[in-house]
Amino acid sequence: MKRKTKLIHGGISTDPATGAVSFPIYQVSTYKQEGVGGHKGYEYSRTGNPTRFALEELIKDLEGGEAGFAFGSGMAAMTAVMMLFNSGDHIILTDDVYGGSFRVMTKVLNRLGIHSTFVDTSNLETIVSAIKPNTRAIHLETPTNPLLKITDIEEVAKLAKEHGLLTIVDNTFSTPYWQNPIELGADIVIHSATKYLGGHSDVVAGLAVVNNKKLAEDLHFVQNSTGGVLGPQDSWLLIRGMKTLGIRMEETEKNTAAIVDFLQGHSKVKKVFYPGLETHPNHAIAKKQVRGFGGMVSFDLGSAENADKFLSKIHYFTLAESLGAVESLISVPARMTHASIPVERRAELGITDGLVRISVGLEDVEDLIDDLNQALE
Repeated sequence: MKRKTKLIHGGISTDPATGAVSFPIYQVSTYKQEGVGGHKGYEYSRTGNPTRFALEELIKDLEGGEAGFAFGSGMAAMTAVMMLFNSGDHIILTDDVYGGSFRVMTKVLNRLGIHSTFVDTSNLETIVSAIKPNTRAIHLETPTNPLLKITDIEEVAKLAKEHGLLTIVDNTFSTPYWQNPIELGADIVIHSATKYLGGHSDVVAGLAVVNNKKLAEDLHFVQNSTGGVLGPQDSWLLIRGMKTLGIRMEETEKNTAAIVDFLQGHSKVKKVFYPGLETHPNHAIAKKQVRGFGGMVSFDLGSAENADKFLSKIHYFTLAESLGAVESLISVPARMTHASIPVERRAELGITDGLVRISVGLEDVEDLIDDLNQALE
C-alpha cells in the first residue's frame, strides 16, 4: 500500500465482529472468561483493549515496525521507553531537545540512576566522544524542537550498532508520512501523537514503535506494569485524526514554503530556521531522509520585547503550547515549551528570548502571510 492508502486501510481498519468501518470504542475495563485463563484475547484493559490495539497496529504499519504501543501522552511514551534501561545506564540525547524531554531526564529519571548527556547529534564526532562504557542508547530528535536541527539517522544508527547501542528517534515533527526512522536503522520510534497524528487539538497521546520481538515483549511488560495506557475514547480520536494525516501534511507543506519565503525577505526577521532552506545546516541530509520538510518554522525577532509586541498584534496564529494542529499555533520557546531548561543552557543552544516558533496550519496561506506582515510592521 502507498502512504495515503495505508493511513485508511492500515492496522485494523474495520471491526471483524460487526463489519463497522469505523472501529468501535470498546469502553470496557474487563472481559468475561469462559474458564480461568480462557479469554478471547483480552482480560483487562490496562493489558490490552481492542480500540487501543487497533491504533497500535496502525502506527506499527505506518512506521514499518514489529509492534506499536499507545500511551497517555508523548512523555508517558518516552518514559516507558526509558524504563527499558537499568539504574546506572547512560543515554545520549540530542542537545536541542524538547523541554519536557530534558526535564524528565534531568529531574526524574536521573533520580532512578539513569544518566544522560546532551550533545549535538548532527555531529557524529560529538556522539562518539560522549559514549561511555555504560552507554546503552542514543536518543535523537530530528528535526529538533525548536531550532529544527537535522541529524543523519542512518549514520547514527550505524554508529550505534557498532557500539552495541539502541537508536531511539522522536519522530513527532516529521510524522511517519514524511520520515520513517526504522527504515533508516532506528530501533525505537516515539511520537507525541497529541501533535500532527491527532491533528485537531482534541487529544493527548503518545505512541512508540519497536523493530523486533524482544523489544516488543520488553516494552509491553513496561506498559502493562506501569499502566500509562491510552484510553479507548482517545485511541478512537487518534485513529480518526490519522486518516487525514497525508492530506494535512501536504497542505501544511505548501503553506509553510510560502511563509518561509515571506519571512526570509522581511527586514524585521533576524534569522529563519527551517530545514527546507538550502542554507539550513544539514539541509542535504534532510533531503536524503525525509519526503517533506514539515510545518514547523522558528524565527528570531531579536529580543523578548520585539516578540511580545509581535504577539500582541497577531490574529490568526493562536498563542498556545503544542503544535501540529489544523489551526496555526505560535509560541515563544524560551518562556513556554522550553522554560524548564536553565537560562544559561538555552543561551548556549541559541534558544533566545526573541525566538518565535510557529506551527503552520491549514488556513488560507494569504491570510496567514497578511497576519504575519501586519504584526511585524
